[in-house]
Amino acid sequence: TMLFPAPWLFYMYTFGNHYKPLGPVQACQAFNYMNDVIPAMFHTASIWLTLALAVQRYIYVCHAPVARTWCTMPRVNKCLIYIGIAAFLHQLPRFVDREYVPHTTVWRGHFEDVCRMQMAPWVHSISLDAYFITYFGFRVLFVHLIPCTSLVVLNVLLFRAMRAAQLNRQKLFKENRKSECKRLRDSNCTTLMLIVVVTVFLMVEIPVAVVTLLHIISSTMVEILDYQIANLLILVTNFFIIVSYPINFAIYCGMSRQFRETFKELFIRGTVTSRKNGGS
Repeated sequence: TMLFPAPWLFYMYTFGNHYKPLGPVQACQAFNYMNDVIPAMFHTASIWLTLALAVQRYIYVCHAPVARTWCTMPRVNKCLIYIGIAAFLHQLPRFVDREYVPHTTVWRGHFEDVCRMQMAPWVHSISLDAYFITYFGFRVLFVHLIPCTSLVVLNVLLFRAMRAAQLNRQKLFKENRKSECKRLRDSNCTTLMLIVVVTVFLMVEIPVAVVTLLHIISSTMVEILDYQIANLLILVTNFFIIVSYPINFAIYCGMSRQFRETFKELFIRGTVTSRKNGGS
């Protein structure tokens, strides 16, 4: 979501080229793909992955016997592949819905070769309204509304299960069953971490869903949206989406010992080496 637009953001704004004409055609196509289409694809995948993570945790906490069948590594890997393919297919029309043709314009007293954007013939064959209503309608329903609603419900269910587990933990502590009490505490910490992550996710995603829905209503039914305000809202919500990524990383690091240890094993070779030496 951030990696692909970063080169263009540096080129346009850090190096002060945002006011200059963009060309040739290949540069315009790359700008469209890297600044709009590909980030939207990864953003869609991240939303569905968050929902899948919440569903998996709900199954583990509330339906533990089923988890042994449904939450195996092969099923998880298949789920990741399916989500990646679905996100790509959702964005596939955006890769081919517009064309860039060479165009010559006058800029600062001399001719510049730039590119002009036009919608692809196949989009005109089904009409612009039908295409964009279908695309944004699907996005509102399956990328924003259903996932966000499901996450709210799952968050409530997980919170209730966590409270019940906390009461059970207090009972086990009184009975001096320390091993079971510790295991239940670790499970509650993981559940609480996911609840916090999902809450942060909903705080930044629900405003995007609302703005997208208002855009569809304003474009198809009655004009109710001031697009100057809408563009400002989109800018602000995108900023908070980007900020939420390091926040989520901090939440994982601060609340999950297993995540910290796995992160060290993956990225800090000294930890792995010392463990091997200690084991030998």
